[in-house]
Amino acid sequence: MSSVPKLYLIIAFAPLIGSLLAGLFGTGFLGRWLERAGAHTVTILGVLISAIGAVIALQDALAGYTFNGTLYTWGAIGGIKLEIGFMIDTLSAMMMVVVTSVSLMVHIYTIGYMKDDPGYARFFSYISLFTFSMLMLVMSNNMLQLFFGWEAVGLVSYLLIGFWYTRPTAIFANMKAFLVNRVGDFGFILGIGLLFAYAGSMNYAEVFSQSTKLAGMTFPGTDWMLLTVACISLFIGAMGKSAQFPLHVWLPDSMEGPTPISALIHAATMVTAGIFMVSRFSPLFELSPTALSFIIVIGAITALFMGFLGIIQNDIKRVVAYSTLSQLGYMTVALGASAYSVAIFHLMTHAFFKALLFLAAGSVIIGMHHEQDMRKMGGLRKYMPITWITSLLGSLALIGTPFFSGFYSKENIIEAAKLSTIPGAGFAYWATLIGVFVTAFYSFRMYFLVFHGKERFATDGGHHADAHGHDDHAAALATTHDAHATHATHVSHASHDSQAIPHDDHAHDVHGHDDHHGHGGVPHESPAVVWVPLVLLAIPSVIIGAITIGPLLFGDFFKNVIYVSPDHHVMAHLAEHFHGWAAYGMHAFSTAPFWLAVAGVVVAWYFYLVNPAIPAAIKARSGAIYTLLDNKYYMDKFNDAVFARGARVIGNGFWKFGDRQLIDGLIVNGSARSVGWIASVVRHLQSGYIYHYAFAMIIGIMALVTFFVLMNN
Repeated sequence: MSSVPKLYLIIAFAPLIGSLLAGLFGTGFLGRWLERAGAHTVTILGVLISAIGAVIALQDALAGYTFNGTLYTWGAIGGIKLEIGFMIDTLSAMMMVVVTSVSLMVHIYTIGYMKDDPGYARFFSYISLFTFSMLMLVMSNNMLQLFFGWEAVGLVSYLLIGFWYTRPTAIFANMKAFLVNRVGDFGFILGIGLLFAYAGSMNYAEVFSQSTKLAGMTFPGTDWMLLTVACISLFIGAMGKSAQFPLHVWLPDSMEGPTPISALIHAATMVTAGIFMVSRFSPLFELSPTALSFIIVIGAITALFMGFLGIIQNDIKRVVAYSTLSQLGYMTVALGASAYSVAIFHLMTHAFFKALLFLAAGSVIIGMHHEQDMRKMGGLRKYMPITWITSLLGSLALIGTPFFSGFYSKENIIEAAKLSTIPGAGFAYWATLIGVFVTAFYSFRMYFLVFHGKERFATDGGHHADAHGHDDHAAALATTHDAHATHATHVSHASHDSQAIPHDDHAHDVHGHDDHHGHGGVPHESPAVVWVPLVLLAIPSVIIGAITIGPLLFGDFFKNVIYVSPDHHVMAHLAEHFHGWAAYGMHAFSTAPFWLAVAGVVVAWYFYLVNPAIPAAIKARSGAIYTLLDNKYYMDKFNDAVFARGARVIGNGFWKFGDRQLIDGLIVNGSARSVGWIASVVRHLQSGYIYHYAFAMIIGIMALVTFFVLMNN
């Protein structure tokens, strides 16, 4: 361990120490040595130290000081060592900065958002542990530690999504996320296993050094390239973690968790793990055109069709959630086009403006007294000026407005798809191009419905009853919120939570519709502890793209870190047309993506501010299309009918045959019956008369004598 620079140890383990202190001594587990202020202080301090260390590590990496070493040996099998270690280069250092900086903003924001929640210290412990898990993932230098971090973020996301565990919908959502990710992780571990079996090592550098040899191998019993099978298996893991179609179904439901974890999961941590992993494994993916083709098609489907679902959402957080799905699809398209640096660039810019949008949505929810339905908002601009302007900046970055950060990364993804010769790139180009209009439309639909137009909220200060007639005023006085929610297979409302949840983001039915009404009263701007992180996130959302596009995409930032095959010329072609961030931004005004974005904004403005009757008329006439979108392409119903029902059938089979008939019937009860039958026969020989026993002894002696005589002859 002494050979590992102390800085890297501090970066990785400072959030873990904060998490342990808050979790053990702030929740009552080992006593309440830390009060609420103490819990957030130790966790924020840990993440702050980690963030400062990450910036220093990035500066060192840019100066040429990189590191690839072992922390300790976890185990040894023959001559193969299983190690825990760090690989610090420009890719991992940049990820460390993004993870820790966004996490720091989320930690600070949480002080205001969760201030009355009884699980305050537990929440801080979880999000700090989440940060540690993601750092272990991005800092790893081997597949064993990668898998540890991979599973750790999945486990902590399960805890965070189900944070309000007294709500049935939260438990349903976190179990759904956990199980869907297990599907992806099954492919992921198969890919790791294949590489381990044929490369004989878990270490990145050792595996990558054998990439040419691995490319010449075939999968046993087939003529498939071994690398193709391994890379597609690894990418299936990324499909689960980074929510690519059809393993995307868990992510919208993860909105059941508090808003801060929505920002953490969707912006800088869990969902970006798959994008990072594929970029890290670029020396292998580059040697398999089939895998790249698979990746680019999956990414294109996700980018376009998940964007369509964002158009019909009425819950403010779910609009942003489907936006995340769509943007992850854009990143995946870049990966498939061999533009790994563009994917990481978009990952970085997206982390800032998407965290901003999620936290701004949470600020709106606070200001609206916990209302999430955009149809009950409107005109919030004058009530929440800071949230309004930061939301506008985040939305402009999301839709790719020239000179905003999202523009530089998004524009390059579309160009990369256009220039790529990978099969499926043509479809990806049109999907990402159409997605520009879709993104602009649903983003500004949300913006206009929330901040402009007619005020559609109650301001009488009275209490409201929901659609089922349930009065929520008494529950509000007790600082509790109802768990009014339905599962796809459950009915009506659950009982009130026994745990006080003042910042309840509310349960939703299967269509994402909010069935819980907020309290009356005039909306208000959130406290400084909430809006300061918004301002701090808005700054990079505007400028980080222009500052970093040159070195990240066309400089030496990823030199000797990301490998691109000489046969793939996308990045070289992109470099030919780049003449600085200013010229690139000016050129955008003559391109199709810009005018498609403008069209999306204008249509949203006309539909929702000028002539609001149009959306209702379109909905009434769309019929089957709206039903298809409202049911999310029936993916949940398909999973329930095929996989969940199949699991129930198999489970019932194991229960009825394996448990009841084989174990209980044959082994347990069968052995008892056998003993009973033997006893019923033997008991007839136990009469209790001495002469019967004497006769039996004589017969036995005669039998033994006869036996020995026969044996001797």
